[in-house]
Amino acid sequence: MGPLEKYTVLDLTIARAGPTACRLMADWGANVIRIEPPAAPGASSREVSGGRHNPDSQNLHRNKRGVTINLKSPEGHALFMRLAEKADVIIENFRKDVKHRLKVDYESVKAVNPSIIYASISGFGQDGPYSERPGVDQITQGTSGLMSITGEPGRGPMRVGVAISDTSAGMFLGQGILLALLHREATGEGQWVHTSLLEAMLCKIDFQGARYTMSGDVPGQQGNNHPTASPMGVFDSADGKINLAASSDRMFFSFCEKMGATHLAEDERFSSAGQRAKHRDELWVLVNEVTSKVPTQELVEKLNDAGCPCGPIYDIGQAFEDPQAKFLGMAKPVDHSELGEYKLIRTPINLSSFPHPDRFRRPGPELGEHTDEVLAEAGFSADEISALRASGAI
Repeated sequence: MGPLEKYTVLDLTIARAGPTACRLMADWGANVIRIEPPAAPGASSREVSGGRHNPDSQNLHRNKRGVTINLKSPEGHALFMRLAEKADVIIENFRKDVKHRLKVDYESVKAVNPSIIYASISGFGQDGPYSERPGVDQITQGTSGLMSITGEPGRGPMRVGVAISDTSAGMFLGQGILLALLHREATGEGQWVHTSLLEAMLCKIDFQGARYTMSGDVPGQQGNNHPTASPMGVFDSADGKINLAASSDRMFFSFCEKMGATHLAEDERFSSAGQRAKHRDELWVLVNEVTSKVPTQELVEKLNDAGCPCGPIYDIGQAFEDPQAKFLGMAKPVDHSELGEYKLIRTPINLSSFPHPDRFRRPGPELGEHTDEVLAEAGFSADEISALRASGAI
């Protein structure tokens, strides 16, 4: 099953950031129970991602089981707390006022399970001047400064093409949960683990942020070129475009030798990394003159052989069909009772003691698909489950 199979996780999350953390736990074998409110009579079971059977939802919620609980009802709240007593981890991304109103906040859960690892994601943090604001990925891309360094100079801010703040916050929360579990193994103590989209992105901008915190330097947009190293970026080939990294002295002079461009190596403007950065615009034009005469595949093979990282620029389909991606087996099949077999994207972590299975254990669950099964495992009798359903608690 995986290294996390002894842990039970209650998943109270919606949207993307929280489910990303839950998916990490589920992929490595944890018993992840996705808790959603029951559908109102006559209502559909659609969710925030737009459809329970769409690629987004299935990729986020694979390997989980689904339970419905009405946390607003006394019976539903009591049911949740009974499950929480035996759980190892609870993951939520409610607004602060919502989780306290529902009485599923950390202190409420800690009262019945002192060893619980309670994990939270918010938009801007659990406290502070923006803590009550709703937060979504694109807002955080702007607030973190990421959009100001993405895109081409003079073209205005540009969002990254994936929900990077959501997925980054989810991955960081997953790491925090694992750290808290290690601490509990040593001490028996539970704790509250939390992060936010803003914290994740201020960390994720990495050296671009450190340029400001250390030196007061505010980076700008550089388009497809590396912000500090040259030549490193996108160049034309005879039949398309390539990514090329030849910024160190070794790589640059190897590039010049391999491509018969010794005139560039002999040019004083390009004699060192500092000089190449200073004259980056002129260098780009001259390197592009060289690469634009050679087909993409030839450039990739020739320059990699010379120790210069070089690669094609794929669309998403080409990326998954590339021989290396197929060898790595990044897309794994799963069986769905209605949709049949399809493939989802596996976790990128590799553990020698736990090889990736050939298939995912289960697809994303239907609304409440495993309610009876999970409650029976938790010790509820058939009569108790019937009574909970009659009361509207499940």
